[in-house]
Amino acid sequence: MTITMKKTDCVIVGFGWTGAILAQELTAAGLHVVALERGAMRDTPTDAKYPQVIDELKYAVRGKLFQDLSRETVTIRHNPNGLAVPYRQQGSFLLGNGVGGAGFHWNGMHYRVLPEELQLRTSYETRYGKRFIPAGMQVQDFGVTYDELEPHFDFAEKVFGTSGKAGNLGGELQSGGNPLEGRRSSEYPTPPLKNTPGAQLFEMAAREAGFNPYPAPAANASQAYTNPYGVRLGPCNFCGFCEDFGCYMYAKASPQTTILPVLLKKPNFELRANAYVTKVLLDGSGKRATGVRYVDAQGREVDQPADLVIVAAFQMHNVRLLLLSGIGKPYDPKSGEGVVGRNYAYQMNGAINVLLPKGTLLNPFIGSGAGGVAMDDLNGDQFDHGALGFLGGASVRHVRTGGRPIGQAAAVPGTPAWGGKWKEGVADAYQRYLSIGISGSVMPYRDACLDLDPTYRDALGLPLLRMTFDWHENEYRMLDHVGTRVEEIARAMQHEAYYRAIRKPGEHYDTRLYQSTHTTGGAVMGESPRTSVVNKYLQSWDVPNVFVMGASAFPQNMGYNPTGLVAALAWHSAKAIREQYLKQPGPLVQA
Repeated sequence: MTITMKKTDCVIVGFGWTGAILAQELTAAGLHVVALERGAMRDTPTDAKYPQVIDELKYAVRGKLFQDLSRETVTIRHNPNGLAVPYRQQGSFLLGNGVGGAGFHWNGMHYRVLPEELQLRTSYETRYGKRFIPAGMQVQDFGVTYDELEPHFDFAEKVFGTSGKAGNLGGELQSGGNPLEGRRSSEYPTPPLKNTPGAQLFEMAAREAGFNPYPAPAANASQAYTNPYGVRLGPCNFCGFCEDFGCYMYAKASPQTTILPVLLKKPNFELRANAYVTKVLLDGSGKRATGVRYVDAQGREVDQPADLVIVAAFQMHNVRLLLLSGIGKPYDPKSGEGVVGRNYAYQMNGAINVLLPKGTLLNPFIGSGAGGVAMDDLNGDQFDHGALGFLGGASVRHVRTGGRPIGQAAAVPGTPAWGGKWKEGVADAYQRYLSIGISGSVMPYRDACLDLDPTYRDALGLPLLRMTFDWHENEYRMLDHVGTRVEEIARAMQHEAYYRAIRKPGEHYDTRLYQSTHTTGGAVMGESPRTSVVNKYLQSWDVPNVFVMGASAFPQNMGYNPTGLVAALAWHSAKAIREQYLKQPGPLVQA
């Protein structure tokens, strides 16, 4: 028998970054909010306790903070005619689980967005002509501009305690910052993190090669800091245990270190862990949500009635929940019709790895999640694409995240994978092997999408999400071009050799190799319900009292990490809910 709970003003599905942001903003508006998290309760004192958390095997290899793929996962195939099989080992991307979501164990790379990325179709067509975007590539504008989001980017940095250096304050370029970034209304709340030896070498070489390096924006506080909610962060101590781990120093921004301490004290907020939401409930018309259904830790089915439903889970889980709930028309790659599942994208990453002279001491064990040096000269549309034959670009950076013995003890290509020669290779390369990372955009394609798998089901008997995705020629060309330009930086260093880690045409997407967890699309935002699931405020076109947060809203993927834009869009949506929707519930944008 289904248990029915007392009705609440708002129910939030998922409690990572966007769930925490919406909960804070809507409780501040006076709403009673119930947040439902599918995983366990997690907090810094209990789940990032020193020294227990400094365990590479438990966290980075065995994935203590990750989703149990034996109970629920995705299935993956390369094309719409292929057979999808389940993703059973954490590889290409790492699905988080528990309170805080991936925001608890992320690195902290906190970029905004290049202004042209939000209006990409308009930008390309204006600069290069209507025929520049090829058929089958479903590039579209977000429906919101950088200027509209700038106050929310600014506030997110202040909440996160982000370290960095402004390059464009109010339209005036600033020495030491990123000269290619969009206009800022204020400086970063904390100064840049100190550069490691590798970051210093990369910065000097990039300048010598004619590029514009700048301190990578890091949600790893460089000094003690109190955010606008009154929560105190400590300074990063460069321990080298950021990604895959909670931060025992309270220095890395997470929902636990920036928002949750305030929320848990509010009488109009309730957080329920181990609550696996299976459906958004709709009324007879199908145009209004009445709440959600979930399965609790005891296996009981529970209905939580609510006036407002915020879908704030991970990108893939958002799309699956919409499909399971019958909200929006599912996308069909063969006909090109429908919207839910449309425009799935990932990132195409690569690197140029440099072997520095013997005697170099990079001290790789001194690492932070996001501290380092980056550049945008090859990102977005910051360079002329006219004659290059591809769209998109990549952010380029050197970030030293640590020197852990299992996953971060690299050897140069060609070194045997085991035995004495492997040991010699690792010992030789440890102090002098430097990686220049390339984080590349991926455009949306008609054949790249998400839907419900007709064969495989989760532990509750519900269909798994099916991913259809492979690399396209455009991205091979983009990565080849960026990689060739980054070689100029390698040559500007005093080096013994450098190695090109760039995918070649014909190589399929390989789920075994980790790249990033920057998966996007499937519930994209836009200016028309014919090509998008949500409007500029992340409100469902079909069910106006449902709002869908996160990177599922991105129409295409970019060279940046998504969290900065995800957070800004969440605050943008929260403002619209507070100032417009609550006064007059209904569509905020007319179709």
